[in-house]
Amino acid sequence: MKGYNDKMTFKIVIPARYASTRLPGKPLLDIAGKPMIQHVYDRAKESLATEVIIATDDKRIEQVAKNFGANVCMTRSDHPSGTDRLAEVAKLMHFADDDIIINVQGDEPCLPASLINQVADDMQQHQDADITSLYSQIDQEKHIFDPNVVKVIMDKQGYALYFSRAPIPWMRDHFDQQSTLPPDLPHYRHLGLYGYRASFLNHYAELSPCVLEQEESLEQLRALYHGKRIHLTAAKVNPGHGVDTQQDLDEVRQLIG
Repeated sequence: MKGYNDKMTFKIVIPARYASTRLPGKPLLDIAGKPMIQHVYDRAKESLATEVIIATDDKRIEQVAKNFGANVCMTRSDHPSGTDRLAEVAKLMHFADDDIIINVQGDEPCLPASLINQVADDMQQHQDADITSLYSQIDQEKHIFDPNVVKVIMDKQGYALYFSRAPIPWMRDHFDQQSTLPPDLPHYRHLGLYGYRASFLNHYAELSPCVLEQEESLEQLRALYHGKRIHLTAAKVNPGHGVDTQQDLDEVRQLIG
């Protein structure tokens, strides 16, 4: 992978739950003759990762993953978030504190491996970061007010100041008059690909949930609330199409099929 440190080492954990509200059994849904989780695993294997682990609480996913040769870590079924599941994996697998762990969501069958490398490289470059992630500039008006599009604002060094489902920053003189894309001030979308240090994951359970996290339903706000640092870089390529709904699944099947 050109442009990255050849000595960069990191691991990937893919959390995969069977129980999905909108698409039950989502990781095992067929896309071009293979279960979705296998596509995600294949994208992860294309990265520079030294190890790829599928973390699940479901025996059906475990069996399918083992059938295509994946390393599987069985976890508890009561985790409220993917980060909690990764924290259990870090303990079960005895990761060293300085290990870099990339959380690749199990519903991203089109995720470019270069973005995984980018998040890992950013973690290696920012030793004071607890978490690294990605953003892209919002270029459609409908996304500004869409609560499913998570917005982020950062300081001049690229560290997150806040994440929200609401439009941030709120441009008073503009938004009070119209609900259009502001021409002068860029707004940024957070892309849910995360890098962690194992030391952060090993202590994550000690961070109590906060009201911001609960009200916005954004787990990364727990880290900010407790003073942890999240560094973001602009995604160098399009992150591809994730699968949250049946419509998403249909579109991905067309793209991959």
